[in-house]
Amino acid sequence: MIDFDKVLTPEERTVFTLRGLYREYGYQQYKMSKFEEYDLYAKNKDFLVSDGVITFNDKDGRLLALKPDVTLSIIKNSKDTGGVQKVFYNENVYRAEKGTGSFKEIMQTGIEYIGRVGSPELSEVITLAVRSLAANTRRYVLELADMDVLEAFLSCLGISERGCERILECLREKNASGAASVVEDEGGSQADAALISELVKFHCPASVAEERLSLFIRDDATEAAVGSFVSVLRELIRAGVADSVFVDFSVVNNTRYYNGIAFRGFAEGAPSAVLLGGRYDKLMRRMKREACAVGFAVYVDELARAGREND
Repeated sequence: MIDFDKVLTPEERTVFTLRGLYREYGYQQYKMSKFEEYDLYAKNKDFLVSDGVITFNDKDGRLLALKPDVTLSIIKNSKDTGGVQKVFYNENVYRAEKGTGSFKEIMQTGIEYIGRVGSPELSEVITLAVRSLAANTRRYVLELADMDVLEAFLSCLGISERGCERILECLREKNASGAASVVEDEGGSQADAALISELVKFHCPASVAEERLSLFIRDDATEAAVGSFVSVLRELIRAGVADSVFVDFSVVNNTRYYNGIAFRGFAEGAPSAVLLGGRYDKLMRRMKREACAVGFAVYVDELARAGREND
């Protein structure tokens, strides 16, 4: 009998484990071509993790690209059905590394949930993200935020578009004093500045986040956004994964494409996030789609490497 633990590489074992996990939840495998027309990526280049795309001319003169992303291809090659589409993928993507500009082949797996997206559906995807991390390493954490809460709160404070951009940068950098200064520069009160500082520093287990989130309820819009977020957190508590999830508003994505829930996963031994995900209804609208969507990608090489170091 073949001992597959000895035959398979850590990356291959990770892929097979995740494939089984996603099939258990009813996801079907999506297989894409290595090439798409470059125009698909050029129109949505801000959505891409990397600016660099490898291109070449096909025999018919079309400019093609060696795939830098899977999500865009899934959206392009699927249709609104009025029902639910649950797909997973395991693909190599080709991206330029930050700092060097050199292209690298990256093994990536992930899921996309397309259709009606409410609290139960978000909970399912986030639970799968947690289980994806747990499948290959014992020490991990998922950080979670809700961009609708952030946008409603900034709107309530009357922050300008430019001010919002500055605050987003402060959130990414965990710069609480910088965010408070932006609010003061925009004419906000010291109380408002103190609250935005609390938002930047916000970091606590999802299981106990509800009470602290109530601090940011200021009007009907913020109440609705916080309420929707809390309903997701309660679903995660019922699913038994909330203790592995931390609410942290530094998890912000491109507001042109993403809305609502955003998250990233870390595993001890990996220098950066090994999992990235979120809800991207705005991208669906840009691509003339009516359905909602949420998903995530796992960087298999990094997750497998973290798993080896945690053994």
